[in-house]
Amino acid sequence: MNKVPLSVAIITKNEETDLPGCLESVLFAAEVVIVDCGSVDRTADIAKEFGARFLVEPWKGYGPQKNSALEKCSYDWVLTLDADERVPPETALKIEELVLGQGGADGYSFRRKNLFHGKWISSTDWWPDEVTRLIKKNKSRFEGLTHERLVVDGLTKRLKCCIEHFSYNSYSELFTKLDGYSTEQAGQMLAAGKRAGPCDALFRGAWMFFRNYFLRLGFSAGFDGFVISLSKGLGTFLKYAKLYELTNSGRKGLASKEKTP
Repeated sequence: MNKVPLSVAIITKNEETDLPGCLESVLFAAEVVIVDCGSVDRTADIAKEFGARFLVEPWKGYGPQKNSALEKCSYDWVLTLDADERVPPETALKIEELVLGQGGADGYSFRRKNLFHGKWISSTDWWPDEVTRLIKKNKSRFEGLTHERLVVDGLTKRLKCCIEHFSYNSYSELFTKLDGYSTEQAGQMLAAGKRAGPCDALFRGAWMFFRNYFLRLGFSAGFDGFVISLSKGLGTFLKYAKLYELTNSGRKGLASKEKTP
């Protein structure tokens, strides 16, 4: 097989379940770079079996970790993926076409099909989930520690082809990650000077559930659609509730210091 002059950048930690499928779907790429932050399962062995470059680094946050993987790529074009994502064959052909000079942009976004319990969730904010994944290395960077944002200095085009995302394995995993994400987001919002009160948490959380379940047709996905909509609302509620908590505890701490003789 003639390999496409393309690097694939992936960050991992304990991804032995998802990584094989991801790497199988990018066999067309000339290079795969994996930056790991201390896996204790078979992630390293799987990476080596597929011929990927495997490096271990301390965790720095999503944005910095992905930037580190990006910097280590050898080719001008980079496809950045998560271990639970897959590139369908038709999308691989489109990527090859673009990398070989028939696109004219500096970055390309794909529609991401989020699958849950073996089904494509074609409603809620999970669809269409536009994600920029194919980029020119020297014109791109990630910003943010949680829910990082990919910034492309140049023209970005939207593609109609998809990548697949095998998101969460269970409701438990969905809600467990929700707690961690909301904590990190609240901390970032506080650092950016944002503040919130109890009403922000209540109304924003309720609106997010309403938006996803009714306006974004979450009800059409059955009970999974309800749970996903609920997680969206709860995640927003927790983010602002925790921001309120951080803001309030900070004020109490300052008041306590001012009273100290």
